[in-house]
Amino acid sequence: MVQEQTTFKVAEVQVSYKPDYKVKDRPKISSSEDAYKLFIQEWDSGKLEYLEQCKMILLNRENRVLGIVDISTGGVGMIIMDPKIIFSIALKANTSAILICHNHPSGNLRPSDSDIKITKQLKECGKLLEIELYDHLIIANHGYYSFADECTI
Repeated sequence: MVQEQTTFKVAEVQVSYKPDYKVKDRPKISSSEDAYKLFIQEWDSGKLEYLEQCKMILLNRENRVLGIVDISTGGVGMIIMDPKIIFSIALKANTSAILICHNHPSGNLRPSDSDIKITKQLKECGKLLEIELYDHLIIANHGYYSFADECTI
């Protein structure tokens, strides 16, 4: 008896990263303040006090910026930071470290329990993948909160 072979169609997956400038021309992040300045420069100021958003900076081994990525947009009081999305992007860019940032439209810079929980989760996920979570910033028009500076990660 001859078995008929079934042919399956599958999608081809390609991974690429195409920077358009030299490594030495990329900004270097040395502190939470450097990260805040870069994040705030890239934020849509009209949404800072309107909707919660999450962004990520991807870093190489020398803490030079590989790119800034919009992760998600939520409502007035909630954002979703999906570790699968965050680390799939980080892996695609072959990054060594990441910085996460989200805003609080209320202007309150104090982290919520869910902010603390996701930060710890991202830190642990990063360890498994050898991608370090350097910091998680909460920003508002008047300043920022750094989990790293406050020793909460």
